[in-house]
Amino acid sequence: MIRSIVRGIGSALPRRIMKNADFEGMVETSDEWIAQRTGIRQRHIAADDETTASLGEAAARAALDNAGLTPADIDLIVLATSTPNNTFPATAVEIQNRLGMHHGFAFDMQAVCSGFVYAITTADLYIRGGLAKRVLVIGAETFSRILDWNDRSTCVLFGDGAGALVIEAAEGEGTIADRGILAASLRSDGVHKDKLYVDGGPSTTGTVGMLRMEGREVFKHAVGMITDVIEATYSEAGITSDDLDWFVPHQANKRIIDASAKKLGIAEEKVVVTVNLHGNTSAASVPLALSVAVADGRIKKGDLVLLEAMGGGFTWGAVLLRW
Repeated sequence: MIRSIVRGIGSALPRRIMKNADFEGMVETSDEWIAQRTGIRQRHIAADDETTASLGEAAARAALDNAGLTPADIDLIVLATSTPNNTFPATAVEIQNRLGMHHGFAFDMQAVCSGFVYAITTADLYIRGGLAKRVLVIGAETFSRILDWNDRSTCVLFGDGAGALVIEAAEGEGTIADRGILAASLRSDGVHKDKLYVDGGPSTTGTVGMLRMEGREVFKHAVGMITDVIEATYSEAGITSDDLDWFVPHQANKRIIDASAKKLGIAEEKVVVTVNLHGNTSAASVPLALSVAVADGRIKKGDLVLLEAMGGGFTWGAVLLRW
């Protein structure tokens, strides 16, 4: 059977690093308060000349280099983002042009923080359906553009960045020992829209709007929803937490990560945590964390890796793959 295997990985971060202490003159908060409640120590903030497209392009080029490929080898670009350069066209098309790629097709996917999990699952279906052999899957965000910098409950949480994977078709035996994407589960429920949203849009206010969040409500639902899709993915693949080598969750809040891992029985040493370095980078969160763990040698070829994310909507999902 056809499997979608990871051929290359890359990431990109804005030049500016904003520490927790930098907020102390802006809003009523402190390094200790932020770190204790979220696990975040710093985040990267995009400059005027750094955009979702430029960060996405840089991450894509890094992934292509890592794969030993060029844009000519790619059939499709799927970009997960909630902060596109323009309302339209899709920022994926702009990245396609920046790469000098004038063949194939490209589109954006909007599922907020779950975007990359949705995107990699979508790319897998295109590959297994025979419409693409190699796909660039990118998560890129500039959430700093939609933050209310006077709202201490949200402005300290988010950062900017991009991560990318090159995935390609390969023959598999149809067993859990195969490399590539092995199982996935995706969910959404629009009843929770008002708990995490942006208060603007072309069809409603004609403005970009700013991020609004009911933090306690999001936290309350997060752990249960995360374990729901992970258990469904386990069931599809016929595995348990004991079989995992690595758990790479969405990097929103260290307490949510810890509580989810504990509920699922995933050992602490198997959990990849980068929220302290990047904050919540929405759709870029999972590929950025993956990139760190691959670069430092933790994730190796053949490892069984579980990805998970939850975002506004609510949307949530999990993907199991063998590296």
